[in-house]
Amino acid sequence: MPVASEISEKLEGLPEASAVALRLRTDQYFDAIQGMIDLFASKKDLTVVYVTSTIPSQSILNALEVLEISVDDVWFVDCISQIMMTAAKRHPHSIAVESPTMLENIMLKVEFLLRKNPEKKALIVLDSINSLAIHNNTKILSEFLHILVNNLRARGAYTVILSMQEYETDEIRNMLVLVSDETLGLGEEPVRAV
Repeated sequence: MPVASEISEKLEGLPEASAVALRLRTDQYFDAIQGMIDLFASKKDLTVVYVTSTIPSQSILNALEVLEISVDDVWFVDCISQIMMTAAKRHPHSIAVESPTMLENIMLKVEFLLRKNPEKKALIVLDSINSLAIHNNTKILSEFLHILVNNLRARGAYTVILSMQEYETDEIRNMLVLVSDETLGLGEEPVRAV
């Protein structure tokens, strides 16, 4: 089964307000984005808030354009462009956060974007836990994830936390188990939280 379809199918099998750790290899990255945004979110008519701390939002927007995926309901909280000193013109659906260390600002921007369209359900994508772990203390990052995921659950939003398998550590895996209802790996059976 193609990666995009597999991700969409696995997400569709989850109840609303689910928090999922999605473990991928880097070569599956853009297929995963297509599965989440084009197949899953558009089918469920969800607003997507994509928090990126790995790849600048403009690069993801360019990929979505090439894949002919509509970005009308896709919003970005871009935590990486400023520290990479990307001088490109900012897309109207992208909000900058100065750095991936500004976790409180990330939460505030996500909240702001969700309030723009309160009647629609949402999918929040956190890309990626590996990058956030490079920039933040593990204890602080774990606390951030707990608060963010619980707030999103209360809103009935789906939360997907991306984790690149090549860069996972035991600390990251443990953190994901504590905040996720399920861990999905491509080509693997879902692992349910205890």
